[in-house]
Amino acid sequence: MTSTRVETAGLSQLACEHNDAHAALALLDRSIALGHRRIALIRYLHAQYLDAPLSTRHHEYVQRIAQRFSAETIARIAMAARARLEQ
Repeated sequence: MTSTRVETAGLSQLACEHNDAHAALALLDRSIALGHRRIALIRYLHAQYLDAPLSTRHHEYVQRIAQRFSAETIARIAMAARARLEQ
């Protein structure tokens, strides 16, 4: 496993298991940097739920990618985000 994957796994554990808003924000920033769409939206919703300090850049990125999805796809992504929170 590469160090990036190890870092991502550690951030994911902090965000999901310990409700760490800064870890959730770091994951979202990674997704944006890598051009992710679905996982970026999931991470955005998670960061928002944890009251992470989201910036205009985060909101604009998610708005741009969400415009490409159908309402059904967005609903499925939102359900996936909710499932992550309930784990």
